[in-house]
Amino acid sequence: MKIPLNEFEQLIHERILKRGLSYFKEGAIADFSEISTGEYEAIVSGTEEYTVQLEISNNTITEHNCDCPYDLGPVCKHVVAVIFHLQQDELELNQPSISKPRKKKTKSVSQQVKELLNAISHNELIDFVQENSKKDKKFRNYFLASFGHLSQNQSKEFYQKQIHSILQTAAGRDGWIGWSDMKYVVNTTEPFLENADKYLANNNFENVFFISTALLEEMTEAFQYGDDSNGDLGYFIESAMELLSKLTQEKLPKILKDEIFEYCISSFNQRLFDGWDWHLEMLHLACELIERESDADIILRCLDTINGEYERERAQSFKLDLLRKFKDEKEVEKYINKHISNSSIRTKEIEKAFKNKDFERVIKLSQDGIKCDEKDKPGLVKVWYNWLLKVAQAKNDMSKIITYTRFLFIDNFHPEQDYYQILKDNIEDKDWHPFLEEIIKEITPKNRWTYTELIRKIYIKEEWWDRLFLILKQNLSMENIEQNEQYLSKDYSFELIELYSEGIINYVEKFIGRNHYQTACRYLRRMKKLGGKEKVNELIELFRKQYPQRRALMDELTRV
Repeated sequence: MKIPLNEFEQLIHERILKRGLSYFKEGAIADFSEISTGEYEAIVSGTEEYTVQLEISNNTITEHNCDCPYDLGPVCKHVVAVIFHLQQDELELNQPSISKPRKKKTKSVSQQVKELLNAISHNELIDFVQENSKKDKKFRNYFLASFGHLSQNQSKEFYQKQIHSILQTAAGRDGWIGWSDMKYVVNTTEPFLENADKYLANNNFENVFFISTALLEEMTEAFQYGDDSNGDLGYFIESAMELLSKLTQEKLPKILKDEIFEYCISSFNQRLFDGWDWHLEMLHLACELIERESDADIILRCLDTINGEYERERAQSFKLDLLRKFKDEKEVEKYINKHISNSSIRTKEIEKAFKNKDFERVIKLSQDGIKCDEKDKPGLVKVWYNWLLKVAQAKNDMSKIITYTRFLFIDNFHPEQDYYQILKDNIEDKDWHPFLEEIIKEITPKNRWTYTELIRKIYIKEEWWDRLFLILKQNLSMENIEQNEQYLSKDYSFELIELYSEGIINYVEKFIGRNHYQTACRYLRRMKKLGGKEKVNELIELFRKQYPQRRALMDELTRV
């Protein structure tokens, strides 16, 4: 959430604003520092001490973070307290009426650090690092992550031990890495990726391999004892896999190439990443390193061990690609026929047949797919029907075009073509409206949202505004009123104003908070555009009388 400093009081919930202001007035800002240009850090004291970090650009807070456990909204009271402090003492914007002596502006933290480093002797700095590495595990972990690449004893185990130490430090005594602890994990582990990128650029491929595999194993294990709701562990795994993928594209020494291939195969066979997408992906990486058919046979044997329908289908498609590269056509054809129920394999075969204008094979494969998937995979049935439609279109078979398109038009969440227009183009004008009426009659009893939406789209296409208004009244909500407003405003403006009015009254009665008030006022403005200015003024007066204590609502009403 970006927060303009001159508008922050309008964007933050009133309750949080009041608490943050109280903290600020009570002098809860224990320490405030400018880390670097546009970056600030503060300690806010309350029942406990929390660290708040802000990044500011063009008088707008672009990033904000607090390590408190508050998770009921985008901004906590500690961040608000720091914003008030910053607004008064640092940026001199719209100063709140708080009498507090101004502090003398000090040098930024980065300036102070630079001056001290110039003043400290080399030996003093060595002593400081050694002493604090003994006392502070977090400091030691970050130091090793940043400069471990200078060691002469690098190996996967070398990096794995460092990463493991970072994760264990974050886990603490209870053995769990919480959401707030992940920030430390990210900041301390990021240097490993930065160093790996440097190694890759300098063709030091072995260390890239060490770092990426160490990250992969430790971060996968950390899923068992860490909160990854922010996707931080997943980020490191994706980055490690990307590094390994880049390695496979490089001209590697044969010894390292064989080592990476062996690692991919052994990690798969040992099921190091079982249950995760990168379990199978390790075989894809190994495939990039294949030089001999015997290597392909190793991967093929691994693929035969995969269980689980989803993974098995992926493995079958992967195996087919390998067979095409290393085996004869007869063996490939035999495998295709055996595994044609795999939707990916069936799709590729249909695409190939259609491209070659082998329409009979497309029809056979599609019809077989419909029979195979109609019970358990109705979504795939639409895919196979769409191929039948493409063949009918290619052959200009009018009857089948209408049959297949009608089916796809009625029940399709992800249409590949404009089925409505195809039907209209292929049905005679005199038969068109009766045809639509039959569809409406067929789907109306189903009373599902998707069918209601289909009927609505028919009414819009045909400009049947009276029927569209009726379906709106049957599915009434302010979102639906707004969605249909552009089509109904010409003939039903008065009725829409009344529907909006009733909906807004109920909405304001039910919901509180500035965000909700802004939503209600947005609908009031829509009423105005429809010509309901007088009705809007009545509602504003009603709300002022009923809810005078809701100050944020009163504020938003002045903007209507």
